[in-house]
Order: sequence, then structure tokens, then C-alpha cells
Amino acid sequence: MINERLLRFRDVRLIGADGAQVGIIATREALRMAQDAELDLVLVAPNAQPPVCRIVDYGKFKYEQERREKEHKRKTQDVKGIKISPRIAEHDLGFQVKKAIRFLEDGDKVRITCQFRAREVTRPELGKAKLAKMAELMAEYGTVERQPSLEGRLMTMVMIPKAKTGQKPDGKTESKEVGSKEVQDNRNGEVDAAQSVQQPHVPE
Repeated sequence: MINERLLRFRDVRLIGADGAQVGIIATREALRMAQDAELDLVLVAPNAQPPVCRIVDYGKFKYEQERREKEHKRKTQDVKGIKISPRIAEHDLGFQVKKAIRFLEDGDKVRITCQFRAREVTRPELGKAKLAKMAELMAEYGTVERQPSLEGRLMTMVMIPKAKTGQKPDGKTESKEVGSKEVQDNRNGEVDAAQSVQQPHVPE
């Protein structure tokens, strides 16, 4: 809702074009200020008392709003799903673990769902044990964001990628230290060689 349509409200809490709080003023006055700045008066919080409006360029405001919505939608889609059963074989479990690890390495969340069939639902500990084992096997790559929870016939656990520390497990820093040691050893070897060349051989 923008401009003249906002006249249905007597007063609004206004945020200026610079983002500063103007305060509560008459809607007509807020609209006049927007028109003087050759901008628009846009409703940003309709449920507030009084409603909150902002003086903005509506075209840019709409573009930013749509961009944020797309970004939010993209992020919510980065949740990969893995399905298992409480009686999954070890080989199949290992396959699912490898798949989940790939997702975590790509920076995605992983939702692991254990589906119970028929009387299996009376043994939730079976599914919980499988999920716990998967979490243990993936501990190097991710952490549990949501512990296993049972809803109906589905037990779900969510894992997120481990925060990157900027250092690989084998560590660039460590490799640099090793490299430095090797260089020093080489230099020492060169010095020893040079000394052996400079010193004449004295026959016994």
C-alpha cells in the first residue's frame, strides 16, 4: 500500500528517506514530505499501532523486497533429504551416509528421515539407533541441528555442515611448517657441503 491509499490512516509512524525515525505524524503530512522529496510513502508494518510507513523510491523498494524473497526461498531449498528404514542393512546405511556427506560438503543441510512401517512404530529405539549411528559416522563433516524426533511414522533428524575454520584437517599451516623444516634442512646440507669443499683434504 502506497501514497494516497494510506490516507485511510489518520496518523503513521514515519521513517525518513535516510532511515531515521521521524516519529508519529499525520498521514497527510507524511505524504506531503514524500512528494516534496519526489519519492513514495510506503506502508512497511500495517499491524503496528500506528502503522509504520517509510519514504522510499518504490521501484527500488519493490526490487529489494523481491530479491530478499528470492534469496530466502533459495536458502530454504538448500535442505537435502535422505530416507532410511529402522531395519536398513549396513551396506545401504553406508551408501546413505556417503550421500549425506556429499550434501554437507556442498554446504547443504541434510534432513534424515526414518520411516516406520506397520509394527515398527512400536520400536522407535531402532530408528533412533540408526540415526545416532549416521550422526556418529558424519561427525567429521556435520553437527546435529535437530535431534531425532518422532511424528507419526516418521522420525526426523537434521544435520548442518560443520563451520569451516579455514584450515584443512591435514592443515595448510602444518604443511608450511613441514616445508620450512625441509628448507632449513636443505640449507644446512648446503652449508655442510660448502664447508667440506672449502676445507682441503689432509692426507694421513
